[in-house]
Amino acid sequence: MTVADDHVAAEPARPTRADRTRASILDASRRLFLERGYAGTTVNAITEECGISRAGFYTYFKDKRDVFGLLGNRAYRDLRAVLATWDTFTAPRRIEDVRAFVRDYFAYMDRHGAFAMAAAFSAPDDAEFRRGNTRMQTRIAWILGQAVAPAGAHSPEVVGTAAFGLLDRCWHTARTQTVAVDEAEMIEVAADALFRMYAKP
Repeated sequence: MTVADDHVAAEPARPTRADRTRASILDASRRLFLERGYAGTTVNAITEECGISRAGFYTYFKDKRDVFGLLGNRAYRDLRAVLATWDTFTAPRRIEDVRAFVRDYFAYMDRHGAFAMAAAFSAPDDAEFRRGNTRMQTRIAWILGQAVAPAGAHSPEVVGTAAFGLLDRCWHTARTQTVAVDEAEMIEVAADALFRMYAKP
């Protein structure tokens, strides 16, 4: 091996057929959960949407709850990464940093928004799932509330919930509504609103 060969980066492995099938199931499920809700999405609908057999589905997942849980875990992990960007902001708070956060949040919602919206209104109807979902929602609201207004007069959970409501509606309008809005302007308005929520200690 030459010195030049030693510095050649290995090419990433190509996705296998199994990887592509699994990804297809997850993508189809994400779309169907948004369109039909959790209760209205059947395994048959998922397999028809991605063109595989029921046996193919059960090769990768136990049931649709298993798929829903995996989508939820991925969305939560990615959201925590987006929220962590607040930790990189220097004092004093700059509007440019908040705009960058809003852009990152929009990109997150482009990946996970369909699932996030479906999960908010339609999810497995059992006590274990509800408890876990409540803990997760409370935690992320607290994290965002602490970031947005660490010394504010209101509880971090309330501030975070209000901030998520603003962000989600802005993203949804920019992506799916017939109202003609400029995305850059929407990001600027959302960032300005978050920036004004910040209470200096």
